[in-house]
Amino acid sequence: MRQYLELLKETRELEIIDEPITSREAVSLIKKTDEKNAVLIEKIGDYDFRLVSNILTKRKYLRLALNVKNDAEAYKKLIEASENPQPLKLVEKPYMKSLQKKLAALPALKFYSKDGGPYITTGIFIAKDPDTNVQNASIHRLMIIDESTAAARIVPRHLYAILKKYGERGEDAPIAIVIGADPACYIAAVHSPPYGVDELQVANAIKNGKIFAYKDPDTGLVIPASAEVVIKGKITLKELLEEGPFVDITGTYDVVRKQPKLTVEKVEAKPDAIFYQILPAGAEHRLLMGFPREAAIWRGVSQVVPRVHGVRLTKGGCGWLHAVISISKQKEGDAKNAILAALAAHPSLKLAIVVDEDINIDNLHEIEWALATRMQPDKDIIIISGARGSSLDPSADQKNLITAKWGIDATMPLGKERSHFLRA
Repeated sequence: MRQYLELLKETRELEIIDEPITSREAVSLIKKTDEKNAVLIEKIGDYDFRLVSNILTKRKYLRLALNVKNDAEAYKKLIEASENPQPLKLVEKPYMKSLQKKLAALPALKFYSKDGGPYITTGIFIAKDPDTNVQNASIHRLMIIDESTAAARIVPRHLYAILKKYGERGEDAPIAIVIGADPACYIAAVHSPPYGVDELQVANAIKNGKIFAYKDPDTGLVIPASAEVVIKGKITLKELLEEGPFVDITGTYDVVRKQPKLTVEKVEAKPDAIFYQILPAGAEHRLLMGFPREAAIWRGVSQVVPRVHGVRLTKGGCGWLHAVISISKQKEGDAKNAILAALAAHPSLKLAIVVDEDINIDNLHEIEWALATRMQPDKDIIIISGARGSSLDPSADQKNLITAKWGIDATMPLGKERSHFLRA
């Protein structure tokens, strides 16, 4: 992360705040600089930490972290790394100071007025399958209850499956939560490759084998050596705590749920640690969550149409629920196949709009123009009822995850003269 921050500094994309500010002022500053620049706060309140945010708010930041030139290269790099993970080279554990106050020593922020408490939004949860010893790394929000207790929002995916295995043995799962790792670790951790693929090894493949790690003596887990902060403890499904409210990617308050309890045993940090936070529902939240899903859509659609020019999970669609896909259409039906492939590739997707290659998918005016001039609702709209959707959509059945989905073919019909649909 420090090397990456130096790159942002060189390109004048990092704003450094030298004067001490409060936690509340820090939240305001992060909000104001959202989509503008990264921000590094040298002193926050009484905490012995620097604080950084907004480091992945723009696509050019993401490409910088991945060392690629465009989105297509970024998608390919992530997919190839997932299929060819590289084991991390083990080194000695670096010096970390112990924080006796545990969670109380960390500058966790309360971002919105109705939040259930202060949150850590950048924790990479590392756990190991007790049967296979294969690690899993995934990002989960963490609501602090007291200095040694927190509630972790765990959806029923890979980490949940690991916790269930420990529960069946009558055990709590050892966990390490990493804050402030290489940005490649964050990109890999939100990617969700198949179960059994270690996301940290995916990150190592992205970085061409340059991510080093150590085997933690307390948990037995492999932890990135560059981590700024490491929280260690036990997590269980046997005891659930109320978690929330929390503003999720939609910008609305997520419902309060009973979530697994984390019992913290140790908190360690670098002597001059940088604490990383992501603004909920901000540009960084949308891009970090959405980019791996764009890669999945790009790959899925590429398998059913000859050429995909771009995929964009839109800002208005919360970087999660709506996608615009640009293709080269060769036959009628290509766009509808692309819609079905996109909805299958990203199960949380609610709307897929397919446009021709002359439409800029980052320009909402052009997308609307394509809808106005190239689409007939009775022929070009697909509606699917009763599909599995996202728990984040407040209009859906959030308990049973049931929603309706739709797709719009906004491509030029091949049966009419093409010149009639081109801008003068």
